[in-house]
Amino acid sequence: MTTQASTPSPLVLVLGEEELLIERAVRSASDAAKAADPTADLTRIRVSDLTVPALAEMVSPSLFAEGRVIVLESAHDISQELADGVMAYVKAPADGIVLVVVHSGGGRSKAAKGLPAALKKAGAEVVECPKLTKPAERESFVRNEVRRVGGKIDGAAVLALIDAVGSDLRELSSAATQLVADAGGTVDEQAVRRYHRGRADVNGFAVAEKAVAGDKAAALESLRWAMQLGVPHVLVADALADAVRTIARVSGAGRGNPNQMAGELGMPPWKVRKAQGQARGWGQGGLATAMRVVARLNAEVKGVAANPEYALERAVLEVVAAHGASR
Repeated sequence: MTTQASTPSPLVLVLGEEELLIERAVRSASDAAKAADPTADLTRIRVSDLTVPALAEMVSPSLFAEGRVIVLESAHDISQELADGVMAYVKAPADGIVLVVVHSGGGRSKAAKGLPAALKKAGAEVVECPKLTKPAERESFVRNEVRRVGGKIDGAAVLALIDAVGSDLRELSSAATQLVADAGGTVDEQAVRRYHRGRADVNGFAVAEKAVAGDKAAALESLRWAMQLGVPHVLVADALADAVRTIARVSGAGRGNPNQMAGELGMPPWKVRKAQGQARGWGQGGLATAMRVVARLNAEVKGVAANPEYALERAVLEVVAAHGASR
């Protein structure tokens, strides 16, 4: 007997500022839509790049009823006119379309600030993605990450992992996933110490760090080790994208005190300081190229590419070349 895929929610509000959780929420909405309709197409666009007529065209019913997932990013920057267009649509959504609105929860304009409440009132499925700032929240995140990949971890190991990796969720997720594989499912403090003494240089973030530094040989070596250890392709791609985007954001913010910039950019001071050092080797043209590369890679490792390992290697080489070309 075949079971029918459940109907995805036509309206999803992704609320918060934690990038990893936001990406997962968007991916989950897309996966739900594709489970119901494997041909469903995904479109992501920032509200600042969208007009009301373009929105109307995107959400208009299709002649052949193809499924669509439309992600409106940075909805905290929405204009009154576009907010009105979104609300007009959600009153009578089209069949087969999933509208995902990504909003930080803040906003400068009245329209932007009021949008989350209006979408909730309209019946949106809400996915909360708040910044995890408290130690207990990060500890809970690590436990959940280990559980998500079928592992177990004790309290001492959780604290040791956070102490070794830091507070960045992507890095914690990557490390937790690799630790479960490395330790055979059960992670204790000794396994964390051993892992970070002997294999910390083969996770996705190490690959990314070598690539954005323009170190071709080291980046490829780290990538090959990561693939041999079974690091998921998506985690390596996410790490590379995070490294490039962080450098671009910090570079665009100009020079300044990392502690002061951290609040403005929504990232820890150590990460700002690190990106400032990495940004010295990059120019705007090279960063623009690298941003396009990681955007393409994101789709490739999620099913577009026939060979995700080849896609990763090509992307690493292209980022290294972009770094060299921008000097």
